[in-house]
Amino acid sequence: MSDFSSTQEQLKKGALTLPDLVENYLDRIEQKNPQINAYVSVDGDAARKEAEVIQKKIRNGSAGRLAGAVVGVKDVICEKGKVTSCASNILRNFESVYDATVIEKLRSEDAILLGRLNMDEFAMGSSSENTIYGPVRNPHDDSKVSGGSSGGSAAAVAGELCNIALGSDTGGSIRQPASYCGVVGVKPTYGRVSRHGLVAYASSFDCIGPLAHSVRDCAELLSTIAGFDPNDNTSSGLDVPDYASGLESSGTLRVGVPEEYFGEGLDDGVRKIVEDVIAQLEKDEKFNLVPIRIPHMKYSIATYYILATAEASSNLARYDGVRYGHRGDIDEVRKELRQEKEAIEDKIELADAAGKNDLIEEMAKVDSPLIRLYKKSRTEGFGREVKRRILLGTYVLSAGYYDAYYAKAQKVRRLIKQDFDTAFSKVDVIVSPTAPTPAFDIGSNIDDPIQMYLNDIYTTSANLAGNCGISVPAGTHPDGLPVGIQFMGDKYQESKILQAGYLVEQMLR
Repeated sequence: MSDFSSTQEQLKKGALTLPDLVENYLDRIEQKNPQINAYVSVDGDAARKEAEVIQKKIRNGSAGRLAGAVVGVKDVICEKGKVTSCASNILRNFESVYDATVIEKLRSEDAILLGRLNMDEFAMGSSSENTIYGPVRNPHDDSKVSGGSSGGSAAAVAGELCNIALGSDTGGSIRQPASYCGVVGVKPTYGRVSRHGLVAYASSFDCIGPLAHSVRDCAELLSTIAGFDPNDNTSSGLDVPDYASGLESSGTLRVGVPEEYFGEGLDDGVRKIVEDVIAQLEKDEKFNLVPIRIPHMKYSIATYYILATAEASSNLARYDGVRYGHRGDIDEVRKELRQEKEAIEDKIELADAAGKNDLIEEMAKVDSPLIRLYKKSRTEGFGREVKRRILLGTYVLSAGYYDAYYAKAQKVRRLIKQDFDTAFSKVDVIVSPTAPTPAFDIGSNIDDPIQMYLNDIYTTSANLAGNCGISVPAGTHPDGLPVGIQFMGDKYQESKILQAGYLVEQMLR
């Protein structure tokens, strides 16, 4: 098996058939997925039927642009008739009634959707361990995490369980797992790709993007899924370039090298790999390196986790156990309330006058059945990390702390955006490590949320500013794991980050 672009050439020449390709992927999933745990569900029968139909189109020359793309879909993107669980108990049995816009676009160009991919619950995490399906394991070393929250997407591509995957990126959730698993991952500009059908985590940050074996494959997929969507009023009406045809630009790229991204906390092995690549860029006439500053970058993690959790608190309020999703047992709720009230009534009978008044007040505070149902449903439905972020978000939005945290974080977000605007007036792209370390041991950070959050230190700033970014494999760490290099670009400058990634990809081959 190989990347999508090579596979497509083989299909056109008749050296390979699409049914055989799909069958090969299904066989590999059966063999490898029990260990990697990238897929949470696979629809083999539907994929086989689609392969037969599209193979006929290939023969008669009417196949779409993505014929030969066998795609895994992160379980936060809606597919009609498929369970969209977001790796959460609260949506474990929720079946989507419509297709996300990106799914419609993939199908219209004859991509085959193979199955649903594991992830951190509601895309909240950096390791794909916060999931009801069990952790995703890194195909390069199954004792290591795959990254998150699109860990299933990165692992499926790296493990040759599909040739392209869809992920989502809120603070680095495409780029960081791409780095850990040694694949290419693209976070588009906010608004470049429709979010219609993406289950919301933080609505002003979320982006859908591709993960693949090569920059060219990501460019092909991005050209298909990008563009205006009337169902998403944050989507851009700007024309979508043919990203793949523009990869081999003859111009010189001005590459900003920010000192803030190479400071304390960067693993020595990662530093050496990224700095070695930058040294090679400096010798290449297609690159012009420029020292720059992103002075407010040091506030990006704190700013991101204030704003993103605030938006999560608001977005996840809809999961109440009443309209859809997991619902607590109402009979148990009624039984609990009856027992609580009876216990208070027993105390009232034995209390003196003053005590009775206190107990009557206590009785008045007992939840109504509806409120208790909300609490029970959400307690049973949400995992620990999701609860933590809801609590954080509710806290920073509360009346006494709104100005001190949320309002101040919005101001800092503006400063970070201004830093990038200033930088992009001087350079075309900005280079940095994608993540501060290679993939870490499964379980090693799960009880240390601060350390887990710091895995996003180099990626969150692009989401705060609404810019685009790409992670491309840069080399192998001394411990044998992949390391990625990141290029960030100004808004709607995906062509430039793709060009930079492609040139690095060719240079390191």
